[in-house]
Amino acid sequence: MAMLSAVASARAILTSLHEVMASRAGAQAKLNLIVEVIGEKLDSEVCSIYLLREGMLELFATRGLNQAAVHVTRMAVGEGLVGTIAANIETLNLAEAAAHPDFAFRPETGEERFHSFAGVPIVRRERAVGVVAVQHVEPRRYEEVEIEALQTVAMVLSELIANAELIDDEDVLGVPAHLTGHERLKGLTLVKGLASGVAVFHQPRVTIEHIVAEDTEAERQRVIHAFDKMREQIDRMASQAEFGVGGEHEEVLETYRMFAYDEGWTRRINDAIDSGLTAEAAIERVQQRTRMRMRQIDDPLLADRMHDLEDLSNRLLRIVSGQLGTAASMGLKGDAILIARNLGPAELLEYDRRRLKGVILEEGSLTAHVVIVARAMGIPVVGRVKSLRGKVRDGDILLLDGDQGVIDVRPAPALVEAFETRFAKNRERQAHYATLRDVEPVTRDGTRIAVLMNAGLRDDMPALAMTGADGIGLFRTEFQFLVSATLPARERQTRLYRDVLDAAGDKPVVFRTVDIGGDKVLPYLRHNDGETEENPAMGWRALRVALERDGLLKVQARALLEAAGGRTLNVMFPMVTEPWEFDAAKAVFDSQLAFLKQQKKLLPEAIRYGAMLEVPALAECLDVLAPRLSFLSVGTNDLTQFLFAADRANPKLAERYDWLSPAIMRFLRRVVQTVAPHGTDVTVCGEMGGRRLEALALLGLGITRLSITPAAVGPVKELVRKIDLREIREAMDKWLAEPPRDLRSAIAEWAFYRGIECD
Repeated sequence: MAMLSAVASARAILTSLHEVMASRAGAQAKLNLIVEVIGEKLDSEVCSIYLLREGMLELFATRGLNQAAVHVTRMAVGEGLVGTIAANIETLNLAEAAAHPDFAFRPETGEERFHSFAGVPIVRRERAVGVVAVQHVEPRRYEEVEIEALQTVAMVLSELIANAELIDDEDVLGVPAHLTGHERLKGLTLVKGLASGVAVFHQPRVTIEHIVAEDTEAERQRVIHAFDKMREQIDRMASQAEFGVGGEHEEVLETYRMFAYDEGWTRRINDAIDSGLTAEAAIERVQQRTRMRMRQIDDPLLADRMHDLEDLSNRLLRIVSGQLGTAASMGLKGDAILIARNLGPAELLEYDRRRLKGVILEEGSLTAHVVIVARAMGIPVVGRVKSLRGKVRDGDILLLDGDQGVIDVRPAPALVEAFETRFAKNRERQAHYATLRDVEPVTRDGTRIAVLMNAGLRDDMPALAMTGADGIGLFRTEFQFLVSATLPARERQTRLYRDVLDAAGDKPVVFRTVDIGGDKVLPYLRHNDGETEENPAMGWRALRVALERDGLLKVQARALLEAAGGRTLNVMFPMVTEPWEFDAAKAVFDSQLAFLKQQKKLLPEAIRYGAMLEVPALAECLDVLAPRLSFLSVGTNDLTQFLFAADRANPKLAERYDWLSPAIMRFLRRVVQTVAPHGTDVTVCGEMGGRRLEALALLGLGITRLSITPAAVGPVKELVRKIDLREIREAMDKWLAEPPRDLRSAIAEWAFYRGIECD
């Protein structure tokens, strides 16, 4: 069959179907007419329509089989050829039906004399709600164009079925077997915590209202404009490096571009429009074919590429239909678990924090911007969960265990109950910790420990009063940069810093100057040569960026100095590697201070300058730098990866190197001992200080200041009050002199015998 006649034939079928649909006949009469039209146009002796009712596929209309079998022949999903098509949402095209292993003979239909068989699923919202099948006496495979015509018919039937309410409630029925029962998905823990709620897709599926086109040329123009717009978006993404730096992100973008400009894809969509479909229906028709091919692909790399095409099809559908909003713009109705391929921090902040309980990402890494912000917001996140669209439906109940990196989809009542019990215990614990708000963290031998909290958003500040933390030991100023489309103006920075200081009252706030670059790439601030870095964590980032782009640091320095007028300003520089970098950064502040003095502006009463020890090299020069420092903060997250040469974003290494290894413990003790003669405060910032066993070890090293997540403040306060500092320091001295094989177990055993509960 020539391509022109294939399109003409599909168009003829669609025109006839359009007439049937427009007639005043009842739903059953329309189905009876449709099987006649298809049989005639495809020159097929049999055409049958099966619809899902009461969980069974029922023969609703037929041409060529015994009419007495209509509404009598019923098959379970997965039973026979028709049941297999519905279960797998796949097309079958067989020259000899009886040779297929799933063939099931039904004598009442009189189908024994027909050899060839082809069938396609009738799909509604990604679920099979029926099957349309054709049969022939002679053994022959149906032509590709005939199969495509059947798929078009199936789309029209989907619309008819929905309008005529021919099937039962689609939330109960019309669901493939793999989307009804409980399923457990495994991913990578990005932010710990427990959450339950209904599944909400960040990019909601577009519902196609109209299948048959009124004006083919108008539909073609709509698709052309949508393609132009989509290509523009992809090119812009590539130029702005929205997807992060290097590696798989660039591959994703390249694949996107390949598909966005792929002539085969555009031609198939245009052919579907020529056959009489609307732009939306044409894209969906081609997408359905892609999905069917995806199910037959064993090669994971190729399957990933097909997922990219699925993603782009959704993007194209949203553009062409004008349904561009995310779930955030529509508002969350109740407790929700958000599902996305990837997410930007600004997009996350658009959601109602009272209702957003957790996030699941198909991609995502430990250092993704959205993860950094979600951790600050206390929202559990699980990433690297593949093929979510195929396993989870909008509105499914989800249990997200961020501690284990596990998601239970459509859980059984017993599982929900067990989860709720864990949840309740967590809440009880949190309620208990809340009672410690006004309790001072003093050890049994009378030493006051400073327990501060980390923050980065204006919304974090209420937690200061709620937890009773001693202040903000680390305010990450880069969050404002991460969620902005452009470089935040000085006035905006000043306003944020002033609001934070006002909210803190008489409690200290340590502002860390902007730590961007590396894994926190900003589209408006890129490396001069535009090249991607092979190892961004050790690259052009933090203070290195600030000193090279000194305009950035000057603006921030002035904003901080103005915001702290009349108060004490605590400011620290991230990733100091050598003493001269600290001096250079402080010189920028000194010059801005001199400028503000000239302008007769209100100046800070005092300025305390600190450095963040994340790069091991700085430890070798601490005796030189310490006299110039008011305080030193140790960033354990970065320090660990640099000491062990282990990328913390790599899931294979994430759990491999222990914070409680003798190497880290000895390193930290040496740092404490080096700065002790200079009276410099040492604070440990980062996740390490927020874990009770690790906090116990840090206290044993002589560290008396911890800056941790708000959720960890209560548990750490409770721990401090159970410790005799002299006792743990003596024990630590012994362990580090002759390290045991497993230092973690030794510390845990020591705590257990003293009734000190640790994680």
